[in-house]
Amino acid sequence: MAQDPEHDPEEQDPGVHVVVDVANAVGSRPDGWWRDRAGATTRLLAQLARLAAAGAVDGPGGERLAVGRVHAVVEGRARSARVPAGVDVVLAEADGDSAVVVLAEQLVGRSDTGGVLVVTADRGLRERLPAGAAVSGPGWLRSLLDRLGE
Repeated sequence: MAQDPEHDPEEQDPGVHVVVDVANAVGSRPDGWWRDRAGATTRLLAQLARLAAAGAVDGPGGERLAVGRVHAVVEGRARSARVPAGVDVVLAEADGDSAVVVLAEQLVGRSDTGGVLVVTADRGLRERLPAGAAVSGPGWLRSLLDRLGE
């Protein structure tokens, strides 16, 4: 079979950068996370590593979503969580919301991304995100992570 000389088979379209507001995602399930924030964050990060390795998943609207990179913004006492390979962790210097906004702005401005999807239920944070960033709530993410863990 002849290959198209204009198409490099090693070159792939960039996937969507998924940016997770970890405090918001962890807090979306009343599973005792408040007793051990770092432990709850470590568990979520391990699940996010599976998302990063999945390649393509069902997106928030049911469409196929090609995952490029997974970024997790961690703040406060959760900053001591163990970080698995495959997840880019941003340790927020102050509040996590501001770190999510800065990261989303940087990613939206890059030409090598297939889009940016921020996961948060925080309405105030959603209003601060740059144009071009899609948003989904942690319910979609947690459901997806549960399915990936099966």
